[in-house]
Amino acid sequence: MNFDIKEILTASMVLFAVIDIIGSIPIILDLRKKVGHVQSEKASIVACILMILFLFVGKEILSLIGIDVNSFAVAGSFIIFFLAIEMILGIQLYKDDAPETAAVVPLAFPLIAGAGTMTSILSLRAEYHTINIIIAIIINIIFVYIVLKSSGKIEKVLGKQGINVIRKIFGVILLAIAVKLFTANIKELLTTI
Repeated sequence: MNFDIKEILTASMVLFAVIDIIGSIPIILDLRKKVGHVQSEKASIVACILMILFLFVGKEILSLIGIDVNSFAVAGSFIIFFLAIEMILGIQLYKDDAPETAAVVPLAFPLIAGAGTMTSILSLRAEYHTINIIIAIIINIIFVYIVLKSSGKIEKVLGKQGINVIRKIFGVILLAIAVKLFTANIKELLTTI
């Protein structure tokens, strides 16, 4: 079954850093102020389904357009690299429109299971066993659900400075993971050429 604790921990950390739910607390709080209620359960379930679905059909979608997983992983390493740079330097390279409602779609898709998360999932699939990635996704979704439910309390405990410190720490981890993904997959690409 290829169950591996090290793979689960590494994949969980990658997804945790990319999803950056702690860094998204200000956005979640803003949504709560605008619409009054955040649908934590629905957003978590939909995001989990999207991520697991993409884990299984993402490769086939790439095959349809003629891209192999290693090429996608190299491209994904660049996205993860730039996400890490954003987190470390506190700048915004990618600008996305703020969602207008706290329904399932703005939370589940752009915030939790966004482009960076989907790219990371396929990049992880190039290196890790599927079962370990699924477990990592579920671990992250449980954490996301807890954060969505208690975002107000978390902000009071950590404060803005605490959230910034956590983002920077995970930014550095994400940067190292991006380099690892790039080097591992570029070797595969160069040997096939």
